[in-house]
Amino acid sequence: MSEFDIPGTEVLEARQKLVLDHFHDEVAQDWDATLSTFPHPHYELIATMTVHDGDHAVRDYYQATRAAFPDQRHELIALRHSADAVIVEFWLLGTHLGPFGKLPATGSPFRVRMTAYFVFDAEEKLVCERIYFDSLSMLKQLIGGVDKKNPKNWPLLLKLVRGLLTMAGEPADPRLTDTTAPTLRPLP
Repeated sequence: MSEFDIPGTEVLEARQKLVLDHFHDEVAQDWDATLSTFPHPHYELIATMTVHDGDHAVRDYYQATRAAFPDQRHELIALRHSADAVIVEFWLLGTHLGPFGKLPATGSPFRVRMTAYFVFDAEEKLVCERIYFDSLSMLKQLIGGVDKKNPKNWPLLLKLVRGLLTMAGEPADPRLTDTTAPTLRPLP
């Protein structure tokens, strides 16, 4: 199979069902069902340059994000198929009610457009969910909802600035930075 070969309808339908079940189970916070979609759970968040690899790390990721955004949910925009992936565009929505990394809760809602690549191997196993989004759009919404003119909010704003500075200094996961160009077959 080459990079130009799209699998048949049966394969695409099976992939799409798995991805939609995965989305549904995430919103329901049924982590066992969500993790069952992977033989080895693996998330890559490109905006934060972080990787969550393996059952324990992915469960920790789920718990941390749902502590920060207990009402986190998706609104699908589009779903597309490629030779080795299902590509989903969606809105991620939620309310910042708990700590998000080093950022204290602001109580602000957010709605951020995202794209996730659900990558499949040659045996049609889901091997990775790779997520792209604009972190600045999310931060603008989380911090933008805080009344900056109210002196009661200044300690929160100071904590947010400190949290952002700490997070900005965290190193990128080398699995996302140490990449190799693909070998492509020459075109006629």
